[in-house]
Amino acid sequence: MAEQSAPTVPTDHILGVYSRAPLAFERGRGVRLYTAEGEEYLDCVGGIATTGLGHAHPKLVQALKDQAEKLWHVSNIFRIPGQEALARRLTEIAGLDVVFFTNSGTEAVECALKTARKYHWANGAPERIEVIGFEGAFHGRSYAAIFAAGNPAYTEGFGPALPGYRTLPYGDMAALEAAVTETTCAVIIEPVQGEGGARALPEVDLARLRRLCSERGALVIYDEIQCGLGRTGKLFAHEWAKEAAPDIMCLAKALGDGFPVGACLATAEAAKGMTVGSHGSTYGGNPLAMAVGLAAVQELTRPETLENVRDIAGYLGQQLSGLLERWPDVVAEVRGKGLLIGLRLHVNNREFMALARDQKLLIAGGGDNCVRLLPSLLITREEAREAVEKLERACEAARAKAAA
Repeated sequence: MAEQSAPTVPTDHILGVYSRAPLAFERGRGVRLYTAEGEEYLDCVGGIATTGLGHAHPKLVQALKDQAEKLWHVSNIFRIPGQEALARRLTEIAGLDVVFFTNSGTEAVECALKTARKYHWANGAPERIEVIGFEGAFHGRSYAAIFAAGNPAYTEGFGPALPGYRTLPYGDMAALEAAVTETTCAVIIEPVQGEGGARALPEVDLARLRRLCSERGALVIYDEIQCGLGRTGKLFAHEWAKEAAPDIMCLAKALGDGFPVGACLATAEAAKGMTVGSHGSTYGGNPLAMAVGLAAVQELTRPETLENVRDIAGYLGQQLSGLLERWPDVVAEVRGKGLLIGLRLHVNNREFMALARDQKLLIAGGGDNCVRLLPSLLITREEAREAVEKLERACEAARAKAAA
């Protein structure tokens, strides 16, 4: 007797803060997602750049199973050997000194902001509290994170603005030069914006930002939650620029390949104010997350993984440029870096996402009327070619819809 699929569960009792697509998936493998009815989709959303190694990567699955049979949780009042091992590996590859483990990217940003302010307090400059962010940024949904980004869509209705946060136009270096003063605590920036529409800050500007902050005593915080851990073809997006190392860096997403884990890394100097009792987390750095994180980092740092990102990014860059030439009434611009790819559209991006779903292709939305392609870093050329073919048919459908 054929196994019956589970009945559809209404979402009446789920807080209505998501605009959900009418799809539910039962399982995934690599770059594929499958519904309970057996429909197959090519996944270029990747949980919003989270499943960097694809779905159900066997080494991560095994790491989780092995750890689950031993120990799930202990308090951070005890040593957790997995934390020590993962912290050692992360600081080694990032060139930083210390790590605080979290459950999410938002929590990593919270830790970064607190660390930066506490640094100046420890240095006898408590007046240095202003954090400078940039338009189009996304740093998470906590109260501090939404004001660090300054997007009105996320701050409206939540009461008075949190003091000490300032937002500048993305890439406006003249505005940044004028803004960094003796009251500036830190500058927080995504080297490549995700939610803001796959915008990459020029490498020369990233290095200039680093020099400016060093000269004026402000800290540099990189939010590499979406663009880090191989997504751009280097382990960290800021590495494309010379002499642009951070004081503090936030990671998450690909760090757990979908398992909830994040990390705030810092130099020993930047973290000098974070003493016993100044921060903490119940679940952050739990043994399950550390086991998955260690397995994920091992795979993400493989030279073959980064080589594949650069190869597929080059291929997709060529193919999507061709798409732009063939469908100039649909596609306005190709942007981004590595496998954080944006297509700015002439047609409505949400409608285009639906047209792509009709072709069994999943893509993400983004600011500036963009859609994003955020596939597994292990995607093959054949799978990338399939994605382009599906995008081609979506463009054809968009043109026909506009002409109707």
